[in-house]
Amino acid sequence: MKTPFFALIFLFFTLISSAQKSDYSVLTISDSLKTNADAVVRLDKMDIVITSQRSMNIKLQRVVTVFNETGLSDIDAYQGYDKSTSVKSIEAIVYDAFGNEIKKVKRKDFKDQSAVSGSTLFSDNRVIFLEYTPVSYPFTVVYNSEIESSNTAFLPQWYFLGGTAVSIEKCVLNVTYPNNLGFKKKEFQLTGYNIKKTLDTDTQLSYVATNILAQRAESLSPSGRDLYPRIMMGLESFHLEGVDGTAKTWEAFGKWYAEKILTGTTDLSEETKARIKALVGDEKDPIKKAKIIYDYVQKKSRYVNIAVGIGGWKPMLATDVDRLGYGDCKALSNYTKALLQAVDVPSYNTILYGDRHKSNIQSDFVSMQGNHMILAIPHGENYTFLECTSQDDPFGYQGTFTDDRDVLVVKPEGGVIVRTKIYEDKGNTQTDKGFYTIDENGNFSGSILISSEGSQYSSKQRLETFQPTEKEAHYKKYWDHINNLKLGKITFTNNKENIRFTEDVQISAINYASISSNKMIFAVDAFNQNTENIKRIRNRKNPFEIERGYLDTDEIEINLPAGFTIEFIPSNYELKGKFGEYKTEIIKKENNKLLYKRSMFVNKGKYSNKDYDEYRLFMEQVSRNDNAKIILTKN
Repeated sequence: MKTPFFALIFLFFTLISSAQKSDYSVLTISDSLKTNADAVVRLDKMDIVITSQRSMNIKLQRVVTVFNETGLSDIDAYQGYDKSTSVKSIEAIVYDAFGNEIKKVKRKDFKDQSAVSGSTLFSDNRVIFLEYTPVSYPFTVVYNSEIESSNTAFLPQWYFLGGTAVSIEKCVLNVTYPNNLGFKKKEFQLTGYNIKKTLDTDTQLSYVATNILAQRAESLSPSGRDLYPRIMMGLESFHLEGVDGTAKTWEAFGKWYAEKILTGTTDLSEETKARIKALVGDEKDPIKKAKIIYDYVQKKSRYVNIAVGIGGWKPMLATDVDRLGYGDCKALSNYTKALLQAVDVPSYNTILYGDRHKSNIQSDFVSMQGNHMILAIPHGENYTFLECTSQDDPFGYQGTFTDDRDVLVVKPEGGVIVRTKIYEDKGNTQTDKGFYTIDENGNFSGSILISSEGSQYSSKQRLETFQPTEKEAHYKKYWDHINNLKLGKITFTNNKENIRFTEDVQISAINYASISSNKMIFAVDAFNQNTENIKRIRNRKNPFEIERGYLDTDEIEINLPAGFTIEFIPSNYELKGKFGEYKTEIIKKENNKLLYKRSMFVNKGKYSNKDYDEYRLFMEQVSRNDNAKIILTKN
């Protein structure tokens, strides 16, 4: 029996349609890519076309299959824009698990909102993003966008792998550029992955990566910037905020930035200048003047965040910040600079990567880098750095967001790479002094004074902003080894001059000690037990890093209950190794008292994956000894 011609045509188109749908079916993803993955990037393709120093076009296609709620963050369907960057097109199509189209999202259906909430000054800085709530998992999103920009100072960094728990089926980067703009690139961590450079000429660059398996999250791993493959790109001749620029040397780049971008942004009204001069009075010391002005800025202004990649690097005018009382990091740094200028204190805009993971400006790759700006005040051969976005930080304190990294200080005579303040391990201290009493029923009552300095100050100073319920939650987590914990009076002292934060806390707990027949048992270390669980990771792949070392010192007086004698007391203990030193000592005193001393020193450093088990063992030994018990016998 012959099949009619129209039936063959129908079957042919059905097969084509089915094949097209199956492209996005979950069934076509290899099992190896699904392992450990919350999402699979089926295709991530970026085409960058730089047509001139003042014109750049970027097309992006991203196809992502999402397996669960955690994988939603891997869709990355958003685009920022401003006066210099326009969105030519943006769309998304959503497919179900079998590759059937279930939703088409056009530009009008994307969310389009200000990149800065509550701000009218930054109304030109906006972001378009896909807001999609899935009906079921898995599903696939095909996202396409195209932008045009006159700013060629920032070329996108290309990450072949965005993080953990996501695998890559195919990743493509194509860049086209004129041969007279000084295009340059720098490769990071490409070895060990299936990444091929398919084109590298004086006008084109292309890479293709395939089948990059999902990485497991491994505790204490370095930042993804230092682990996963990526490409930095830049131009020696570029355009930024309406001005042509050059980046052949840091000196030339800094000079251009100071003269062409920053000039004219620090003007202030005569009224403001007079007010600042009156505030400073007869003070002559530049650092003391700067302290007065920093305090003024903290009380007067507030920080507003501008979404990453939006807002350029030309700060808003100091007069606008003075009038409105808010700004982003560039605006507030520049405003502080203007106020200092009014009282003859020099300072320099400083560009860096702000993050709790220490990230350097790449000193051997002259280009527009960084995501944050602070202010540098010359102080002899060194600098005092000011975080101008904070309303709480002590003068000159950098904490863990900008410490110990290479930054670009922009001077009128040119840019220079310097290192920000390094908080040495033994200066990152927590000192505990206190006492506690155990009564004859095993109940606990005590008081502790905790003083934190260096990088440890950074995590503690925020406590004074906590509401009562937040304080209670914090201390119950901090002392989670104490059952039935009850908090008494809590007093904070924030010494911003010496950069020391002190907690004075009274606590109590019923049944802290276990009582069985005529014996009482309890852990000697009540206040500073190391309960951190260092997870066992079989076949660990990544190196691990202790970014900041520290020194904890404890001295606690223990009052034992009357009518009991000591049957067993933990021995003094000492542990030394490449990761640090740990020591405890228990001293018997008169009148049923003990003095417990503990010190814990940890070295910062980068260690190989093979050292991880040794570190885990070191910390387990510390935890075990911190939980050592004393046994009392009733007389």
